[in-house]
Amino acid sequence: MTKSVTLRDAWSGEANCLNCSLRTSVLFAGLQERDFERIHDPIDQFTLKPGNNLYHAGDRGDYMFTVRTGVLKLVQYLPDGGQRIVRIARPTDVLGLEAILDDAYHHDAVALQQTEVCRFPARLVRDLGAETPELHRELMSRWQRALNEADAWLTELSTGSARQRVARLLLRLVRDRETSECHLFSREDMGAMLGVTTETTSRTIAEFKRQSLLVETSPNLFLLDIPNLRRIAED
Repeated sequence: MTKSVTLRDAWSGEANCLNCSLRTSVLFAGLQERDFERIHDPIDQFTLKPGNNLYHAGDRGDYMFTVRTGVLKLVQYLPDGGQRIVRIARPTDVLGLEAILDDAYHHDAVALQQTEVCRFPARLVRDLGAETPELHRELMSRWQRALNEADAWLTELSTGSARQRVARLLLRLVRDRETSECHLFSREDMGAMLGVTTETTSRTIAEFKRQSLLVETSPNLFLLDIPNLRRIAED
């Protein structure tokens, strides 16, 4: 079910947007009251169920998105029909940056768990970015962050042994968190993130469980042994 609010309400914290990623991600934090006088486009808020697409590769890029809660995967499909997950998007991340250039989306964006997103017109961001230096700088920062994340996935998660790759992925999933609790994705998805087979991923996860590097506290929720996982990742 889609709910719409105005950008003014989201920016000001009205309409239950006080903790929304539109505010905490500071994408629009540099706007002034006068910037809203000519803005009439609504921001749409909606929820995706696991497996639902936010957008498909090749779709016209009319909108950008922020992730409120949940996780999405960005997928590229290989000529042999396989898939490679090039990165994941988590709360406060902005998706669809290519739409700023009036380009089609480059990936499939698929919810890995129940995910709430906000959708806003790319045209709006282009217009505001051209006239608001603060927003333009934040957009450039978002581009750089996305590039850094893509580089990290390429260098950290596509090289080394399967044990190293799995350990690095687990560590990334709890990066910047105050707890080592972690929900795991399906083994197929993890294999697509790491460039290894589903079977290899399953064996490695089973080995980590036996070694108590992963301790399951509730269904699919694990506590990580961060020091020893870091040792494996850096070997």
